[in-house]
Amino acid sequence: MPSGRLDITYQALYSELVQRCLDESFTSEFSANGRFVAVAVKDKKYWYFDTPKLEGGGQNRRYVGPVDDSEITKRVEAFKDLKAGLKGRRRLVSTLIREAYLPRPLPMAGQVVEQLAKAGFFRMRGVLVGTVAYQCYSAVLGRRLEAVAMRTGDADFAQYHAISVAIKDSMPPILEVLREVDHTFREISSQADGRASTQFVSRDNFKVEFLTPNQWSDDQAGKPVPIPALGGASAFPPRFLDYLIYEPVCAVLLQGAGVPVLVPSPERYAIHKLIVGSHRKLDRDGTAKSAKDRLQARSIIEAMIENRQQADVASAFMEAWDRGDQWKAAIRTGIATYDDGFRKSLRTELGKGVTELGSDRAKYDLADKPKDESTPRPK
Repeated sequence: MPSGRLDITYQALYSELVQRCLDESFTSEFSANGRFVAVAVKDKKYWYFDTPKLEGGGQNRRYVGPVDDSEITKRVEAFKDLKAGLKGRRRLVSTLIREAYLPRPLPMAGQVVEQLAKAGFFRMRGVLVGTVAYQCYSAVLGRRLEAVAMRTGDADFAQYHAISVAIKDSMPPILEVLREVDHTFREISSQADGRASTQFVSRDNFKVEFLTPNQWSDDQAGKPVPIPALGGASAFPPRFLDYLIYEPVCAVLLQGAGVPVLVPSPERYAIHKLIVGSHRKLDRDGTAKSAKDRLQARSIIEAMIENRQQADVASAFMEAWDRGDQWKAAIRTGIATYDDGFRKSLRTELGKGVTELGSDRAKYDLADKPKDESTPRPK
């Protein structure tokens, strides 16, 4: 399979697909007989979409997004002028898969993401995480990534609890949404609280899991958190997740006519995988997952270095490093799992990025190590 940088033509096609998908997803979710309204919530304004109730009068109100999101507001203003181009999008997706060799998700994963998108998950600021998100980064970065690291039998989704509460909107019941894809999906009761479910599984063992950052005390660790916008589902609160899903980016999953999604920024995804990869070994099947985490982190970092995006990687690295001793220890442990060649390259490129951002390499344990003067020099 071809490797390296995507031809500029395919990069342009992907950019066009992203724009078309965003336009289409926006228009398809709102009917012509409704209207957009800006509503002040505390000190911030948000767009909502009102449609008349079929019975009893009044309005049904759906959350759209913040007014200060320029892309959303632009589409609100141009709502009537936007047109769907379903056939054209399908041709773009097909071209990117067949000619550019970009990855497409397995059918079940793609259909699950598409169904959740239609149900409003990404409109409500949910984020696709895990290996299905990794499959989007080849197109985002314009480089083909390590294909072995794209194999998965699950799909992971995350949302901030505070956002879920604030938007005052909800998807249909999650189990109903998933059964639109496969009627055999069932809930898996949480071991910590049998009344709640954060995971759902099909008869073929395809698993869907919902996550939310652990922003409570250590007593909450491992306990499911009710998420109002998730249609009755709860979410598991792992460590480090708030770092991962902060300021996600728009991407398109190459499923059907393209599914617009929110994914973590590639640099945050890479540093996060660097951190969690060293913790996986404590899990039941942690060895395999740890290897995949490390491979995904390395593949993204190497691609971004090739793109001369060292400063972006360094910025994400610095933020994680500055979060405290536990984060520093996890980063050091993660880096230590790689071979000497990659460790040296990573330290060098991170050092360049840190310097470019005006910070001191030594503060981030990236200063050039002094030579051991006791070692005899070759004559």
